[in-house]
Amino acid sequence: MSYLKFLRLVNAVRQLPSYPAMDGTEIQLLNILAQEWHAGKKVGVVQTMGMLPDVSPSSVHRRLKTLRAKGLIALEVDKIDGRIKYVVGTKLSTKYLAKMDHCLAQAAT
Repeated sequence: MSYLKFLRLVNAVRQLPSYPAMDGTEIQLLNILAQEWHAGKKVGVVQTMGMLPDVSPSSVHRRLKTLRAKGLIALEVDKIDGRIKYVVGTKLSTKYLAKMDHCLAQAAT
């Protein structure tokens, strides 16, 4: 059961003190953002607020604030239009996502 092994590994990683605790919405949001970043896309704050159809935009905005406070995302101001802010990954989110990738590889063996 590779999937169950993966879930155990992920849960163990999420308990490590080197990663901030996240609720389910924050995890889901970070996963969606990671997919966009991996595809080379810039993701605006307003665009992000519509990425979770089952969650209100104001709740997503609050989660963006908590992910930022936890050091998992940063905001980057558009160089041409200062009103536009992009959600970008940080070193900590890159490290976290790499650890999740490692868990997946471990579970497959």
